[in-house]
Amino acid sequence: MKVTVFGRKMASVRTARRMFCAAAAPAPGSRWERLKNSKAAVWCRSLLSDYKEACRESVVGAWERPLKTSVYVSLLGGAWACSHTKPDQSSFEGALLERSNQLGLLSPWIRNGVSDGHVQSLVKLRNEGCLRYASLGLLCLVYRADYDPDATLYEARCSNLSVPWRELPQRVLDVGFIGRWWILDSKMQDYDVNKEEYKHLPAHMQGTSPPSPQEVERNERLHRDSWLALTMEDKEE
Repeated sequence: MKVTVFGRKMASVRTARRMFCAAAAPAPGSRWERLKNSKAAVWCRSLLSDYKEACRESVVGAWERPLKTSVYVSLLGGAWACSHTKPDQSSFEGALLERSNQLGLLSPWIRNGVSDGHVQSLVKLRNEGCLRYASLGLLCLVYRADYDPDATLYEARCSNLSVPWRELPQRVLDVGFIGRWWILDSKMQDYDVNKEEYKHLPAHMQGTSPPSPQEVERNERLHRDSWLALTMEDKEE
Protein backbone atom coordinates (compact mmCIF):
# COMPACT_ATOMS: atom_id res chain seq x y z
CA MET A 1 0.00 0.00 0.00
CA LYS A 2 2.83 2.35 0.82
CA VAL A 3 4.48 1.53 -2.51
CA THR A 4 1.31 2.46 -4.38
CA VAL A 5 1.02 5.79 -2.60
CA PHE A 6 4.69 6.48 -3.25
CA GLY A 7 4.27 5.68 -6.93
CA ARG A 8 1.34 8.02 -7.21
CA LYS A 9 3.34 10.81 -5.56
CA MET A 10 6.22 10.24 -7.97
CA ALA A 11 3.82 10.36 -10.97
CA SER A 12 2.39 13.61 -9.66
CA VAL A 13 5.91 15.05 -9.32
CA ARG A 14 6.81 14.02 -12.88
CA THR A 15 3.59 15.56 -14.24
CA ALA A 16 4.25 18.82 -12.43
CA ARG A 17 7.84 18.84 -13.68
CA ARG A 18 6.65 18.39 -17.28
CA MET A 19 4.17 21.23 -16.95
CA PHE A 20 6.86 23.47 -15.48
CA CYS A 21 9.29 22.66 -18.26
CA ALA A 22 6.63 23.28 -20.88
CA ALA A 23 5.82 26.64 -19.34
CA ALA A 24 9.49 27.60 -19.10
CA ALA A 25 10.39 26.49 -22.66
CA PRO A 26 10.58 29.30 -25.28
CA ALA A 27 7.70 29.63 -27.69
CA PRO A 28 8.24 28.26 -31.18
CA GLY A 29 9.17 30.69 -33.94
CA SER A 30 6.60 32.49 -36.11
CA ARG A 31 5.48 31.22 -39.49
CA TRP A 32 7.67 33.78 -41.29
CA GLU A 33 10.77 32.61 -39.41
CA ARG A 34 10.03 28.97 -40.17
CA LEU A 35 9.59 29.92 -43.85
CA LYS A 36 12.91 31.77 -43.92
CA ASN A 37 14.73 28.80 -42.44
CA SER A 38 13.14 26.24 -44.75
CA LYS A 39 15.08 24.44 -47.50
CA ALA A 40 13.23 26.28 -50.27
CA ALA A 41 14.13 29.66 -48.78
CA VAL A 42 17.78 28.67 -48.43
CA TRP A 43 17.83 27.51 -52.08
CA CYS A 44 16.24 30.77 -53.28
CA ARG A 45 18.75 32.84 -51.34
CA SER A 46 21.66 30.90 -52.80
CA LEU A 47 20.20 31.28 -56.32
CA LEU A 48 19.80 35.03 -55.90
CA SER A 49 23.33 35.24 -54.60
CA ASP A 50 24.63 33.42 -57.69
CA TYR A 51 22.72 35.74 -60.01
CA LYS A 52 24.01 38.76 -58.13
CA GLU A 53 27.58 37.55 -58.46
CA ALA A 54 27.10 36.81 -62.17
CA CYS A 55 25.70 40.31 -62.80
CA ARG A 56 28.59 41.86 -60.92
CA GLU A 57 31.12 39.90 -62.98
CA SER A 58 29.31 40.90 -66.19
CA VAL A 59 29.49 44.58 -65.28
CA VAL A 60 33.17 44.32 -64.34
CA GLY A 61 33.97 42.43 -67.57
CA ALA A 62 32.09 44.98 -69.65
CA TRP A 63 34.03 47.79 -68.02
CA GLU A 64 37.37 46.06 -68.64
CA ARG A 65 36.61 45.03 -72.29
CA PRO A 66 34.38 47.73 -73.81
CA LEU A 67 34.99 46.77 -77.47
CA LYS A 68 33.96 43.16 -76.99
CA THR A 69 30.96 44.23 -74.97
CA SER A 70 29.83 46.70 -77.62
CA VAL A 71 30.03 43.96 -80.28
CA TYR A 72 27.94 41.60 -78.18
CA VAL A 73 25.40 44.29 -77.38
CA SER A 74 25.15 45.22 -81.07
CA LEU A 75 24.58 41.59 -82.05
CA LEU A 76 21.93 41.11 -79.38
CA GLY A 77 20.24 44.39 -80.33
CA GLY A 78 20.26 43.46 -84.00
CA ALA A 79 18.82 40.02 -83.26
CA TRP A 80 16.09 41.57 -81.13
CA ALA A 81 15.27 44.12 -83.86
CA CYS A 82 15.09 41.41 -86.54
CA SER A 83 12.85 39.26 -84.39
CA HIS A 84 10.64 42.22 -83.48
CA THR A 85 10.24 43.47 -87.08
CA LYS A 86 9.75 40.03 -88.59
CA PRO A 87 6.62 40.04 -90.79
CA ASP A 88 3.82 37.56 -90.20
CA GLN A 89 1.50 35.60 -92.45
CA SER A 90 -1.20 38.27 -92.53
CA SER A 91 1.34 40.85 -93.74
CA PHE A 92 2.32 38.57 -96.62
CA GLU A 93 -1.29 38.10 -97.68
CA GLY A 94 -1.85 41.86 -97.47
CA ALA A 95 1.26 42.57 -99.55
CA LEU A 96 0.21 39.94 -102.11
CA LEU A 97 -3.28 41.42 -102.50
CA GLU A 98 -1.82 44.93 -102.79
CA ARG A 99 0.55 43.84 -105.57
CA SER A 100 -2.26 42.03 -107.34
CA ASN A 101 -4.39 45.19 -107.25
CA GLN A 102 -1.50 47.24 -108.63
CA LEU A 103 -1.18 44.89 -111.58
CA GLY A 104 -4.94 44.79 -112.06
CA LEU A 105 -5.01 48.55 -112.65
CA LEU A 106 -2.69 48.16 -115.63
CA SER A 107 -3.50 46.98 -119.11
CA PRO A 108 -2.27 43.46 -119.92
CA TRP A 109 -0.18 44.97 -122.74
CA ILE A 110 2.02 47.01 -120.41
CA ARG A 111 2.39 44.64 -117.45
CA ASN A 112 5.76 43.15 -116.72
CA GLY A 113 5.56 39.46 -117.55
CA VAL A 114 7.81 38.37 -114.66
CA SER A 115 5.86 40.38 -112.08
CA ASP A 116 2.47 39.30 -113.38
CA GLY A 117 3.42 35.61 -113.58
CA HIS A 118 4.90 35.55 -110.06
CA VAL A 119 1.93 37.30 -108.45
CA GLN A 120 -0.62 35.21 -110.33
CA SER A 121 1.07 31.96 -109.24
CA LEU A 122 1.07 33.10 -105.60
CA VAL A 123 -2.59 34.09 -105.78
CA LYS A 124 -3.43 30.70 -107.27
CA LEU A 125 -1.60 28.85 -104.48
CA ARG A 126 -3.30 31.03 -101.87
CA ASN A 127 -6.74 30.28 -103.27
CA GLU A 128 -5.93 26.57 -103.24
CA GLY A 129 -4.72 26.72 -99.62
CA CYS A 130 -1.22 25.55 -100.50
CA LEU A 131 0.76 28.43 -99.01
CA ARG A 132 2.53 27.71 -95.73
CA TYR A 133 4.22 30.07 -93.27
CA ALA A 134 7.22 29.09 -91.12
CA SER A 135 8.88 31.27 -88.49
CA LEU A 136 12.61 30.77 -87.94
CA GLY A 137 13.19 33.30 -85.18
CA LEU A 138 15.05 36.07 -86.99
CA LEU A 139 13.23 35.57 -90.30
CA CYS A 140 10.27 33.72 -91.77
CA LEU A 141 9.60 31.70 -94.89
CA VAL A 142 6.64 31.21 -97.19
CA TYR A 143 6.75 27.90 -99.01
CA ARG A 144 4.52 25.78 -101.20
CA ALA A 145 2.66 22.69 -100.03
CA ASP A 146 0.93 20.06 -102.13
CA TYR A 147 -2.44 19.98 -100.38
CA ASP A 148 -4.77 22.15 -98.36
CA PRO A 149 -4.49 21.55 -94.58
CA ASP A 150 -8.21 20.70 -94.45
CA ALA A 151 -8.00 18.12 -97.23
CA THR A 152 -9.03 14.59 -96.22
CA LEU A 153 -7.22 12.76 -99.01
CA TYR A 154 -5.02 9.83 -98.09
CA GLU A 155 -2.01 11.45 -99.73
CA ALA A 156 -2.53 14.59 -97.63
CA ARG A 157 -2.92 12.72 -94.32
CA CYS A 158 -0.35 9.95 -94.61
CA SER A 159 2.90 10.94 -92.85
CA ASN A 160 4.94 8.54 -94.98
CA LEU A 161 3.98 10.47 -98.10
CA SER A 162 4.73 13.92 -96.68
CA VAL A 163 7.33 16.13 -98.31
CA PRO A 164 10.82 15.65 -96.78
CA TRP A 165 12.60 18.63 -95.30
CA ARG A 166 15.44 18.41 -97.82
CA GLU A 167 13.03 19.61 -100.51
CA LEU A 168 12.12 22.75 -98.57
CA PRO A 169 14.70 25.01 -100.33
CA GLN A 170 13.09 24.22 -103.69
CA ARG A 171 9.65 25.06 -102.32
CA VAL A 172 10.50 28.42 -100.72
CA LEU A 173 8.55 31.23 -102.37
CA ASP A 174 9.51 34.24 -100.28
CA VAL A 175 11.65 35.34 -97.33
CA GLY A 176 10.41 37.81 -94.73
CA PHE A 177 13.11 39.83 -93.01
CA ILE A 178 13.14 43.28 -91.34
CA GLY A 179 9.52 43.97 -92.21
CA ARG A 180 9.85 43.19 -95.93
CA TRP A 181 9.12 40.33 -98.29
CA TRP A 182 12.26 40.41 -100.39
CA ILE A 183 11.40 38.13 -103.31
CA LEU A 184 7.99 39.72 -103.85
CA ASP A 185 9.49 43.21 -103.80
CA SER A 186 12.25 42.23 -106.23
CA LYS A 187 9.74 40.67 -108.64
CA MET A 188 7.64 43.86 -108.60
CA GLN A 189 10.43 46.13 -109.80
CA ASP A 190 9.38 47.82 -113.05
CA TYR A 191 6.05 46.01 -112.91
CA ASP A 192 4.55 48.56 -115.33
CA VAL A 193 7.17 48.01 -118.04
CA ASN A 194 6.55 45.25 -120.55
CA LYS A 195 9.97 44.31 -121.80
CA GLU A 196 8.48 42.13 -124.54
CA GLU A 197 7.51 45.29 -126.44
CA TYR A 198 11.15 46.37 -126.80
CA LYS A 199 12.80 43.08 -127.67
CA HIS A 200 12.45 43.78 -131.43
CA LEU A 201 14.22 47.15 -131.15
CA PRO A 202 17.94 47.54 -131.81
CA ALA A 203 20.26 46.96 -128.90
CA HIS A 204 21.15 50.65 -128.54
CA MET A 205 17.44 51.56 -128.25
CA GLN A 206 16.43 48.90 -125.74
CA GLY A 207 18.29 50.55 -122.90
CA THR A 208 18.10 54.18 -121.85
CA SER A 209 20.64 56.14 -119.86
CA PRO A 210 19.70 58.85 -117.35
CA PRO A 211 19.94 62.41 -118.73
CA SER A 212 22.77 64.66 -117.73
CA PRO A 213 22.19 67.70 -115.48
CA GLN A 214 22.52 70.03 -118.49
CA GLU A 215 19.82 68.15 -120.39
CA VAL A 216 17.52 68.21 -117.36
CA GLU A 217 18.00 71.95 -116.96
CA ARG A 218 17.34 72.53 -120.66
CA ASN A 219 14.16 70.46 -120.58
CA GLU A 220 12.88 72.31 -117.53
CA ARG A 221 13.60 75.66 -119.17
CA LEU A 222 11.75 74.66 -122.31
CA HIS A 223 8.83 73.46 -120.21
CA ARG A 224 8.63 76.77 -118.37
CA ASP A 225 8.86 78.70 -121.63
CA SER A 226 5.98 76.70 -123.10
CA TRP A 227 3.62 78.23 -120.51
CA LEU A 228 4.50 81.82 -121.38
CA ALA A 229 2.02 83.89 -123.36
CA LEU A 230 2.86 84.58 -126.97
CA THR A 231 3.77 88.17 -127.90
CA MET A 232 2.83 89.45 -131.35
CA GLU A 233 4.83 92.32 -132.89
CA ASP A 234 3.48 94.65 -135.56
CA LYS A 235 5.11 94.12 -138.93
CA GLU A 236 6.83 97.20 -140.17
CA GLU A 237 5.70 98.49 -143.55
